[in-house]
Amino acid sequence: MEPLIIGVAGGSGSGKTTVVKHIIEAVGEENILLLQHDSYYRDLKHLPFEERTKHNFDHPSSLETELMIRHLKALKEGYQVEVPIYDFTKHIRKEKTNLVEPKKIILIDGILIFTEKELRNQMNIKLYVDTDDDIRLLRRIQRDIVERDRKLENVLSQYQKFVRPMHLEFVEPTKRYADIIIPRGGENQVALDMVNALIHDRLKNK
Repeated sequence: MEPLIIGVAGGSGSGKTTVVKHIIEAVGEENILLLQHDSYYRDLKHLPFEERTKHNFDHPSSLETELMIRHLKALKEGYQVEVPIYDFTKHIRKEKTNLVEPKKIILIDGILIFTEKELRNQMNIKLYVDTDDDIRLLRRIQRDIVERDRKLENVLSQYQKFVRPMHLEFVEPTKRYADIIIPRGGENQVALDMVNALIHDRLKNK
């Protein structure tokens, strides 16, 4: 039986991680393989570090989506794949990879996963997490400073130069591809209950 593939998209800081955690808790970690689009950022080790920091990481071309598509197809056929491990502080891929095997559900998480038609076509359920811009910005600041060792000035500069314009051009328009839009992200218990019911129903009918 092919795995059920669920995509969770939405702007940076929208609450995708909370929705993903909710799904994992509801279905059981043993049943889910989480594939994060962020793992597929292209390796920039050929560039000096200063140039890497100026790279536009919010444009679809910054991600090796074609590799993710190949991995999904292989997983659907029952094969293991080696997922890249990305170092967000140095903007390079680590030498080590993460060997994963298919599970009953494959959960894909990323702001740009709905931009590529071939990737969208791999998904059985598409969720878009929709959250106000000011909330998303605050969450992004907190994440980048705490988890990715960034300075506030750099976070705000990147947001103005890349994150916001790329969101308006590439992320927001993909909302139309979603099967379910989840306003307020992980705070929307009613929507999350609907998602749970849909997943269980799809699994039952597979």
